[in-house]
Amino acid sequence: MSRIMPARRASDHFEPDDNVDPKVQRQLRGHLEQIDYTAYSANRKVLNATLASVDTAKLQSLASATALARTRWVAAGLALAEAEPYPTPGQIAALAELRKGYEELAGVYDGLRRMVERGYLTYVAPDPA
Repeated sequence: MSRIMPARRASDHFEPDDNVDPKVQRQLRGHLEQIDYTAYSANRKVLNATLASVDTAKLQSLASATALARTRWVAAGLALAEAEPYPTPGQIAALAELRKGYEELAGVYDGLRRMVERGYLTYVAPDPA
């Protein structure tokens, strides 16, 4: 799936400054770890109250919706290319809406995967039986 990632700073992690006392650096690192844990805890609390967990069926539904949105977008683009020498502005706008729909669903997938990866949501694996 296409990745739609928000812009991030060059580094999201603590980088010590050589000009700062090591004790001050350790204190700062401790503060930053506490901030990270606070954000983790808040994400877990909010997401678990809303979604609780994600399972294969939910992921399958999302993957199917995303695949269908991508298929509609590509099929519409191919139909425009075959129908006329150049699509009208209205047709281009409609095509852009289809693309935005696909990109939004792909973004949901990426966000959901990140939530599981970071431990905000529990992934319930299917029974192996």
